[in-house]
Amino acid sequence: SDLTSALTRKITLKTPLISSPMDTVTESSMAIAMALMGGIGIIHHNCTAEFQANEVRKVKVGQRTAMTKREDLVVAPAGVMLKEANDILQRSMLPIVNDSDELVAIIARTDLKKNRDYPLASKDSRKQLLCGAAIGTREDDKYRLDLLMQAGVDVVVLVRKQITFNVFAIPTAFLQLALLCASVVVTAAQAKNLIDAGVDALRVGMGCGSICIMQEVMACGRPQGTSVYKVAEYAYHANVTFAFYVNMSSEGDKVKVAQGVSGSVQDKGSIHTFVPYLIAGIQHGCQDIGARSLSILRSMMYSGELKFEKRTMSAQMEGGVHGLHSYEKRLY
Repeated sequence: SDLTSALTRKITLKTPLISSPMDTVTESSMAIAMALMGGIGIIHHNCTAEFQANEVRKVKVGQRTAMTKREDLVVAPAGVMLKEANDILQRSMLPIVNDSDELVAIIARTDLKKNRDYPLASKDSRKQLLCGAAIGTREDDKYRLDLLMQAGVDVVVLVRKQITFNVFAIPTAFLQLALLCASVVVTAAQAKNLIDAGVDALRVGMGCGSICIMQEVMACGRPQGTSVYKVAEYAYHANVTFAFYVNMSSEGDKVKVAQGVSGSVQDKGSIHTFVPYLIAGIQHGCQDIGARSLSILRSMMYSGELKFEKRTMSAQMEGGVHGLHSYEKRLY
């Protein structure tokens, strides 16, 4: 099944998976892994603006350096295709220069290997991995946003854990980017407020994470199913995409959406093992429903051909493993 999904109006992903902007989840290494497998990582902002921008830069351009003299270099022109680059690549790295003989990029053998091993990789028009970053809505976040833009960030997530807030004036230069708003959106009214402010996508959920206690402690939040339904209903007519959290405890949950690794497995393993497992689960779910792609699945939902049914606790128990003396669930 084709899992291509729109992240924003300008960016599509071949895998509908996003890693959360949490300091225990997403920095450059996770963002690189997510992008290689067709998703995208959102770098957290629980750090200085300079540190966050450098993490984005690691994803976009890496940390390669070249110390060889120009006259000793074998170079390729800007715009060279990977196949052509592979034919002329003699050393471990191939500098790419423009018409003025200025260095614009470097291709390494590892780049060619990754292009072969990760055909679903999320890349921009310059063949660099896609990367997102989170910011707040305070005045000093404008400085953070400026550094992120200079680092080449593709998507910015606005994070503010309050029911309503005013989005600060977005710089004109930033309008070239796709803006993903992560503002704990749970109502159609919030969605309208943010869409009118110019955001390009919405992130749905308040207090629904597997280890989140916001609804219990602060008496603030909304059931995730209701949040997704209300926001999606408004966003669909406004032609705005949205992402949302779901806690996974079964195979079927992945058809709704996949969240992250921290609440899904007891012992966290390699993301390169876990994400393919999630992808396969979503694909199998689409096939069982009879949808060849996620876009078809959405069309079936909006047309009424596909509907959710409320299942009793007895039905849920019957639908899982039961009646055995002992059972150990293995994810992969």
